[in-house]
Amino acid sequence: MTPESDDDWFDEPTPETAAVDDAWFDEATTPVAVAPPDEFALIEKLLRPLTRDDQAALALLDDAAVLPSRPGYDLVITKDAMVAGVHFLAGEDLDVVAKRLLRTNLSDLAAKGAVPYGYFLAVGWPSGTTLTDRETFARGLAEDGELYDVNLLGGDTVTTSGPMVVSATFLGWVPSGDAVLRKGARVGDRLMVSGTIGDGWLGLLAHWGEVEDPDGGLVRRYRLPPPRLGIRDPLRAYARAAADVSDGLLADAGHIAKASGLRVKIDLDRLPLSPGARHWLNAQPEAGEARMSLASGGDDYEIVCAIDPGDVAAFQAAAVAVGVPVRDIGEFVEGEGVCALFKGKDITPDKLGWLHG
Repeated sequence: MTPESDDDWFDEPTPETAAVDDAWFDEATTPVAVAPPDEFALIEKLLRPLTRDDQAALALLDDAAVLPSRPGYDLVITKDAMVAGVHFLAGEDLDVVAKRLLRTNLSDLAAKGAVPYGYFLAVGWPSGTTLTDRETFARGLAEDGELYDVNLLGGDTVTTSGPMVVSATFLGWVPSGDAVLRKGARVGDRLMVSGTIGDGWLGLLAHWGEVEDPDGGLVRRYRLPPPRLGIRDPLRAYARAAADVSDGLLADAGHIAKASGLRVKIDLDRLPLSPGARHWLNAQPEAGEARMSLASGGDDYEIVCAIDPGDVAAFQAAAVAVGVPVRDIGEFVEGEGVCALFKGKDITPDKLGWLHG
């Protein structure tokens, strides 16, 4: 995302035209197309402020960023990509798209126990994207960049004939050797999860009108999931392994189990649920299947982790102290795979969650 890039951030934004008088026989005027702003001016106006004067971004005047090393810390790097109509709602407000992109990546850093630093951005703008569209997107980046204290470091954009595609590569710092990985759970460890499960999936259904959502809370949870950054210190202190819940609780707990060479048992009776999810659940004819759907729907962006049984109470206290409730919902045992239990019966589905193509 530099002035030298062939695919600049603002290649040919759709021009706007001057207003024309409606009077048929008034003095004839010729509509004058307003030329697109100069690319350098647009970078300066919309993107450079997102760096928040971070020296590593080189004011977006170069074709790379230069990051200083940080003695005593490891650099954690994560990347997510999203496609309109697949990972976010087609026609979604572009400031919301920008925020959702940042928050889903920040969730990955939270699961590692990392402190966010900055990000590189890539956008595929659909043909016909206007300057106003780009300004709206940049505003969303600016607002969440300020909220979560992260800086734009660089990136690139292209124009596409297909749907909008956005991607970000995020960087974070963690004390050397302290990153919480998926690998590391041990036999007997308790499976614990933050917050509530199922709201993201229900929020998508609510958007489609398939689920009641009187206060809009479920849809908000889907559109703008809050990353659990506050839990990073308790995770580093107590978690042996962790992952963020993006693909679905069953799937992501299974990722930890696979990386650790173990089997995980999940008690669906103990799922932490929001009032909106409980309201939906109470209306379902089959409670086991409904809980299984909540646990496999995905888009929760909570943190699931493995905790030594002797540390459960301390971990819960530390998490609550930073405003993040956590609940014990299962156990790691010998074996492999995932076992979803409801009232003691194994009802594990074939599909545990979202599968990436």
